[in-house]
Parts: sequence; structure tokens; C-alpha cells
Amino acid sequence: MNYSEKQNSIIEDFSMFEDWMEKYEFIIELGKEVNLIPEQDKSDDLLIEGCQSRVWLKSEVNNGQMYYFADSDAIITKGIISLLIKVMNGETPSTIAKENLFFIEKIGLQEHLSPTRANGLLEMVKRMKMDAIKNI
Repeated sequence: MNYSEKQNSIIEDFSMFEDWMEKYEFIIELGKEVNLIPEQDKSDDLLIEGCQSRVWLKSEVNNGQMYYFADSDAIITKGIISLLIKVMNGETPSTIAKENLFFIEKIGLQEHLSPTRANGLLEMVKRMKMDAIKNI
């Protein structure tokens, strides 16, 4: 699947739920699938600034494609970063740097988060894109 197809798949998944309580439960479940950072790699330099909870994000390039690993001390945040990883993993740095993440608006994620969580979401996206730009 390409970048847009992955996002459309997420939009389709979210359309199956009637209300935001069900969507939050789905996000929490997704958090259980995230590629976790090993405990020994959870250093302060991998923490994302501006997040209400602690979020570690590590990236690497393998055969010209970006791969992300994350963890958080908050289950909802772990689910949110998992959504971002689902879209960005396996993509080229230039694709990640230039393409929009339209699924966030389409599923209404940002507007259903507290202001501090919404800010954290923006910081996660920014960090992932900056990591990609460094590898172009």
C-alpha cells in the first residue's frame, strides 16, 4: 500500500465506529501493536517535546525507507503514535517529508483530543517529518 492508501485504510477503519468512545478504544488497541523501542534505548534525546505524556520516538533508514519505533507512558498516546507509524513506516524520507497526513482531519482526531494531546500529536508529526528530512 502506498502513503494515500494507508491513510484511506485508516479512514475506512474509523468509519466503522459510531461514536468517539468506540474510536478511542480502537486507538488504544492500536497502541498495543506499536513497534516498541527497547527499554535500553529510551533516552531523553528520543523524548518528544511538547507532549503531555512521555513519548519516545526512534527512527532508522533501511534500504532507503524510514522505520519508526515508539513508546509512551499513556495508552491513548501510544495508540496515536501507532497510527502515524502505520502510515509512515516503509515510506521513503522524501515521501514522508512532502506528503500530507490527511487522515488526521478526515477522522476528526485532532478536534477530539484535549488541547495538550492535540499539541502532542502535532509535535509527533513534526518530529517524524524532521527525522525523514534529515535522511533525504
